[in-house]
Amino acid sequence: MHAAVTRRRTAPVAAQWIAGTAILLLPLASCSIPQTREAQPAPEVPAAFTDAATGPDAPSSGLTSIEDFFRDPVLTRLIADALKNNLELKILAERIEIESSKVLARSGKYMPSVDLALGATLSTPSKYTTEGAVEEQLELAPGVPFSDPLPGFLVATEFAWELDIWGRLRAAEDAARLHMLASAEGRNYIVTRLVAEVAESYYTLLGLDARLQVIDQMIALQQQSLGIAQRKMQAIGGTQLAVQRFEAEVKRNESERLILQQKVVEAENRINTLVGRYPQAIERDSGRFLELDNEALNLGVPSDLLHNRPDIRRAELEIQSAGMELTVARTAFYPRLTLTGGVGYEANSAAYMFQTPESIAANIAGGLVAPLVNTAELQAEFLAANAMQLTAIYEYQRTVIAAFTEVVTRLSMVQKYRRSMQLKTEQMLSLEASVASASQLFQSARVEYSEVLFTQRDLLEAKLLVIETKQEQLAAIVNTYQALGGGNVLAAPAIPK
Repeated sequence: MHAAVTRRRTAPVAAQWIAGTAILLLPLASCSIPQTREAQPAPEVPAAFTDAATGPDAPSSGLTSIEDFFRDPVLTRLIADALKNNLELKILAERIEIESSKVLARSGKYMPSVDLALGATLSTPSKYTTEGAVEEQLELAPGVPFSDPLPGFLVATEFAWELDIWGRLRAAEDAARLHMLASAEGRNYIVTRLVAEVAESYYTLLGLDARLQVIDQMIALQQQSLGIAQRKMQAIGGTQLAVQRFEAEVKRNESERLILQQKVVEAENRINTLVGRYPQAIERDSGRFLELDNEALNLGVPSDLLHNRPDIRRAELEIQSAGMELTVARTAFYPRLTLTGGVGYEANSAAYMFQTPESIAANIAGGLVAPLVNTAELQAEFLAANAMQLTAIYEYQRTVIAAFTEVVTRLSMVQKYRRSMQLKTEQMLSLEASVASASQLFQSARVEYSEVLFTQRDLLEAKLLVIETKQEQLAAIVNTYQALGGGNVLAAPAIPK
């Protein structure tokens, strides 16, 4: 006979008895619950950013769309391809699916499980047992004795249901749901980093193009000076020193050009990796590199970061998830009420299998279990859950402070590099004028070749510094945009009901 279904009609368990037993067991179980520890309060978020570029009434640039912020169709197209094809994002999306499946699994825990049971047995009881002795005195039906061996058949539905009287199972589902949403916000943070990395790599590529252009211009200028030195040597029979020095300078810059060309390949492949494709040339317009200056940065107020930055939203969700896990650990000390039962047809002969009501068998049972002795494991799990909750709170506090500091630092970089660009550009213009003057004087033999050589080197260094500073300025702008939460374009995943 199947364990879950018997002939015996058990009396229903009285609701008053269940409630009374729970009330008696609850204080005893509650005495074993350790006391929770509370987190120390975090410093208050400042009312405004220091040295803010705009007033608090201006909306944060973190709310600006990618297209409106970068205003470069080539770059925004690369970003769109990266968001679609980046393999890291695809891996993270599948991990979120795993978390979503855990939510679905936990959501079924507090619902009753119903199974279909089919069974068949064949037994011969001993004549010297109660069961065998009873069968000797009874008939399966009027005039029909029990067969030997005795068959048994069962068709029934069985159920088991843990009543979530303390909200433990619901809290476990909520914890999984919140953790899944936190994972989604973690992916959104990677999205903002991906947008920033693609933009920064793109500007690095434009900067390398600008460096190559400067090197080519300098080689052409030095070759012109080399020609002057050769003509002067032939005309007046002078030394070859000037010719040799200019030739060496040309070779040095030609070598530097090869290194820069290799860096261009590396930068292109870096972008291709982010976009999720094999190496190929990157379409770009490098002619306006030094004129680039993205959307003016508006910081808004520090509290905007709490809503705009996915890493802060993730940390907040992790606090809520840890709180639900602590609830689960607390309710583990309380009594658990489980109902089991079944209903179906059971008979010792197929001929009587579905006779109603004689072949109907049903049972229902309730069990109330509470931990009384040796609760060390439950206490350890509770203390661990409490520590995880405190960890999540302090992680949130750290994330907020780091985000605020990052914005202030990035903004300072933007401002300082913008001013540095102005000064370096003025220096470069002065050196361009000095190179033109030195070349004219060298051609008329009024200055030595070394003056021209050193002036050209200074100009080359100044131009390369201008390009480097521009790259740093653009990188600071991009990273400030990311620090404000810009580039978060993916929606949260669907939540299992």
